[in-house]
Amino acid sequence: MAWLGIVPFLLFAILFLLWPTAHLVIGAFESKDGSFTLANIANLTQPAIVNAYWLSIRISAASAFMGGLLGFALAYAAISGGLPRWIRPTLTTFSGVASNFAGVPLAFAFIATLGRTGLVTTLLVKWFDFNIYHTGFTILSFWGLTLTYLYFQIPLMVLILTPALDGLKKEWREAASILGASPMQYWLRVAIPVLWPSLLGAVLLLFANAFGAVATAYALTGSSLNIVPILLFAQIRGDVLHNPNLGYALALGMIVITALSNLAYIWLRAWSERWVK
Repeated sequence: MAWLGIVPFLLFAILFLLWPTAHLVIGAFESKDGSFTLANIANLTQPAIVNAYWLSIRISAASAFMGGLLGFALAYAAISGGLPRWIRPTLTTFSGVASNFAGVPLAFAFIATLGRTGLVTTLLVKWFDFNIYHTGFTILSFWGLTLTYLYFQIPLMVLILTPALDGLKKEWREAASILGASPMQYWLRVAIPVLWPSLLGAVLLLFANAFGAVATAYALTGSSLNIVPILLFAQIRGDVLHNPNLGYALALGMIVITALSNLAYIWLRAWSERWVK
């Protein structure tokens, strides 16, 4: 009878994860007439597709690194920085909402904020006579999309690192201080070695999170940036680039990359938990 409780979860995982994934994997090795072929996998070596993967990896890595750094600073300040107690629940609540805020609403918010006639852009020109677009910046660029991704990457990092920072025992800092260690030595010899698996694992999870994001990128840039999710969408749904099986192969490549990132995150998280125990 205990298995009945997990049946809804198993059905959900099969219908919305395993079945679609199997469909993509099978479609990646099929031609338009349904016969087996390796042409779709071979076509992934085309320069345009290789460049799309490379651009997606760069954007994901940049947003993961910056989001990890800023998210760690925020989480540490709220938990161990001596701030008022109400800061932590407020930050955690906001992070839970912001980490799931993506897609068309997020794209519209950034266009309205940092677009050519956005609020921040207009205020910078009005108050400081500084136009960010004269520096070469555009919201439809590498840094524009990376900055947009940071909106949900930073809160996600806060949520992931909060348990790890809670695992830093006050006794360790006190013991290090009694033995004559400076704050820098405490961080280099104690805190960072303990947090390192969690930090690296969280950054890998952020990378996978950004690499698979499609709605925000498509709503924000359209076809201005040649990244894998947009190219995949064009292959499956587009009128010009319409080759669903090549789209399945693109999706298979994304699944492999994100799966490796997630597996590395799971392994590092388990290692960190064992170390702290």
